[in-house]
Amino acid sequence: MSQIEDLNGVAIGISRDSIASHKKFIDKYNLPFVLLSDSDEVVCNLYGVLKEKNMYGKKVMGIERSTFIINENGTIKKIFKKVKVDGHVDEVIKEL
Repeated sequence: MSQIEDLNGVAIGISRDSIASHKKFIDKYNLPFVLLSDSDEVVCNLYGVLKEKNMYGKKVMGIERSTFIINENGTIKKIFKKVKVDGHVDEVIKEL
């Protein structure tokens, strides 16, 4: 986080999970950034991250883990789709 902040970046996580579940997740993993709850899927739909997935042979709607780099004017400068956690922070820092 300090490297991202040094580059004038801010990290925010968003998912459909509840505020209470986010609190537990933040506490469990000692996360240094904010997690926002989008239980009504407004943000998910605006950013187009809800995708049909197969889960145990059933088709379900789920979130495609994505990262958006947005500049100070609100313009999306870079989109990372199908994000894998390992090494992703380095990709973001490089892009910033």
